[in-house]
Amino acid sequence: MLSYRQLEHFVTVAQELHFSRAADKLGVAQSAVSVQVQQLEQQLGVRLLQRNKRKPITLTDAGELLYDEAVAVLRHMERAQQIGQLAAQGMSGHVKLGYISSAVTSGMLARVLTKFRPGHEQVHMQVLAMETPRQLQALQQGEIDAGLLRPRRRYPEGVKAVIVHSEPFMVAMAENHPLARHESISVADLRGQTFIAPQFVNESEGFAEVLARLADAAGFSAREAYRVNDFVTATSLAAAGYGVVVLPESNRLLHQPGVIFRPLRGFKETVQMALAYRERENSPAVRAFLAIARDCADQR
Repeated sequence: MLSYRQLEHFVTVAQELHFSRAADKLGVAQSAVSVQVQQLEQQLGVRLLQRNKRKPITLTDAGELLYDEAVAVLRHMERAQQIGQLAAQGMSGHVKLGYISSAVTSGMLARVLTKFRPGHEQVHMQVLAMETPRQLQALQQGEIDAGLLRPRRRYPEGVKAVIVHSEPFMVAMAENHPLARHESISVADLRGQTFIAPQFVNESEGFAEVLARLADAAGFSAREAYRVNDFVTATSLAAAGYGVVVLPESNRLLHQPGVIFRPLRGFKETVQMALAYRERENSPAVRAFLAIARDCADQR
């Protein structure tokens, strides 16, 4: 097997056409250069250099052919070494990140990606829109490395999460809804309203629970008529007059026609977003991303 040192010494001699100058350039003894070139010739079974005490060194036909290949090999090896060093420092590699839609509307996704990029330009980011239940499954199965999602009371085995963002609730309703005349909506104003809950039907945690706590705080029972999978669908139903939606403040940026957003008064809870990740088996690039993402927590 040819070695890096053999090729390096041969290429340097071929460039200098002089063993002594090649040795000086490499910072080694001339005898060491001669030995490496001789070993290379012996392994290949062919003479690479024409040596003549009275004439300059020249390359044989075989030496000419090997020189171009050797230069390319050395460049590839140097590049591989650089990539390996960058990967070890978390400055190269791959990161797969899942996110919920509120990570976009809240600016959290852009904030994390913007802060991570300087110094990590060689890291390939794959960013995947994915709801919370699917993200948790993907994390456990190793399909993604991290996720911006809604926090849960319990996480799958091996998955950990930290809160990185919180924001107040708002109420979305049709433009012609009676409550749209108000500058803000109190929890008491919502008595008797029909609610649209952005929550998966088979999920026990989420905005349906928020509605129940909100109604308890105001002393009424929430009428949850519709459950949908996302805020876009929920606000579309609201625009058509099917009910009202209690949702994160940042979703006002959706700018859906026919929808009015109003602040919610008298409800102290906030809606939170978590950064979830596997506790083990993370590459240096993933660990670097997680460290920066945690530092981004609510720096608004």
